[in-house]
Amino acid sequence: MSNRVYIFDTTLRDGEQSPGCSMTVSEKTRMAHKLVELGVDILEAGFPIASDGDFEAVDAVSREFHWVTVAALARSCTLDVERAARSLEHARRPRIHTFIATSDVHLKYKLKKSQEQVLDDAVAAVELARRYVDDVEFSAEDGARTDPDYLERISKAVVAAGARTVNIPDTVGYSAPREYGALIGRIVKALGDCAIVSVHCHDDLGLAVANSLAAVEAGARQIECTINGIGERAGNCSLEEVVMALKTRAAFFNVSTGIHTSRLYPTSRLVSSITGMPIPRNKAVVGENAFAHEAGIHQHGMLRHHSTYEILRPEDVGLSRSHLVLGKHSGRHAFRERVSALGFELDELELNRVFEEFKALADKKKELFDGDIEALVLRAGASASGPWTLSELATEARSNTPARALVRLCHADGRTVEKSATGDGPVDAAFKAIEAATGIAVVLRKFEVHAVSEGEDAQGEARVYVEYNHKTYRGASVSTNIVESGTRAFLEVINRIELAHSGTRSREERSAAAPA
Repeated sequence: MSNRVYIFDTTLRDGEQSPGCSMTVSEKTRMAHKLVELGVDILEAGFPIASDGDFEAVDAVSREFHWVTVAALARSCTLDVERAARSLEHARRPRIHTFIATSDVHLKYKLKKSQEQVLDDAVAAVELARRYVDDVEFSAEDGARTDPDYLERISKAVVAAGARTVNIPDTVGYSAPREYGALIGRIVKALGDCAIVSVHCHDDLGLAVANSLAAVEAGARQIECTINGIGERAGNCSLEEVVMALKTRAAFFNVSTGIHTSRLYPTSRLVSSITGMPIPRNKAVVGENAFAHEAGIHQHGMLRHHSTYEILRPEDVGLSRSHLVLGKHSGRHAFRERVSALGFELDELELNRVFEEFKALADKKKELFDGDIEALVLRAGASASGPWTLSELATEARSNTPARALVRLCHADGRTVEKSATGDGPVDAAFKAIEAATGIAVVLRKFEVHAVSEGEDAQGEARVYVEYNHKTYRGASVSTNIVESGTRAFLEVINRIELAHSGTRSREERSAAAPA
């Protein structure tokens, strides 16, 4: 049996199913660049039948990345498979990933079909997919709760029909490691060398990584996962956690992946920036506290030798914290070196643009820290948010009187709109002024601000979550001025809404249901 474990990244598909984590096509393409640099083997770019946006995303990724396998999801039906095939026409290494539920509860209540009918549908879908591509993966949705005898039978049938990979998902995160490992071991034995057995674990009981590792011990050689573990409900198996577990305990697991682990941290930060999902401070591998030691006895041991309390080094995952402080007198070379040390790779054009923003920020702040530089790089790489831009913002707040805000917005069609409003504080007033200017009224669900760097003049990242037409939208922005940061984040939300209702359909608007 091979000791190579393939990493199937589904951040762009299953990860995007996390509420509020919708990505535009350009954001998916930007994220795909980082995932390819990271070294993932298979990149699941979307569910083409679900929306035009997903079809475009798969097509865009297929055109741009010829050296990675690009997968498109499809239910086990003709319409889905043919749509997936069309989205992959420009891929050099296309994979159609077709699925159907196999557990008794799904057969009885969702599909209302017998085991034989589902087996026939699965085989037919795989045979159809093989007419378009050589690489076909079959997933038995809710496989962990499927009758083992039937699971083995349908797995053999789809392999005979042409599937190269059989995925056994723990769709609802119900399995325990020993139980799941035994099931995977049975399927591995049944299929032998005829196909790769894959796993896709959810984290409803906090066992997604543990179950994935148990599956590898049992012979699985593909892990489906997402950056930061984002995904439906409690999320998926975390890519950075499972990869670092396999690397750190290589002597125990005796397998390897093709992941460049020194790029994990910047990739994690980019996902957080694009989706608006913050990384918990105590998140394993990439959290802010992952390499912090506060207890005195721990600090004493660390000073003697890092291995006393650290099983992996910050640089192993691309985290290079420095006490070097940059300022307005810092040169382009020093800035480039710091950006590189933080794990970001910029071409000359990108570097010039970010450096100019760095100099502008340095005029506002005396000292710039790593968090400031990360925020500049992450936000500078973002695509244009939409048709509206903020031309002017003026606020006034006094005790015992409503705050007032004036905004001047410019639209891509040439319009300039100026509106003022009052509210409970300058941020609320600015939000209301933007609503008046754009004609889009939303329900604010959450507004949060956190510092991205150190010092009393630290930049604040504002994140805004709103509800519009029963759908969730989010926006984010960074500035040394909290009111400006919040206003720009709110305007990003408005832009997302306008784009979504002018032809660019978002994840929340999909009519087809993807598997968990």
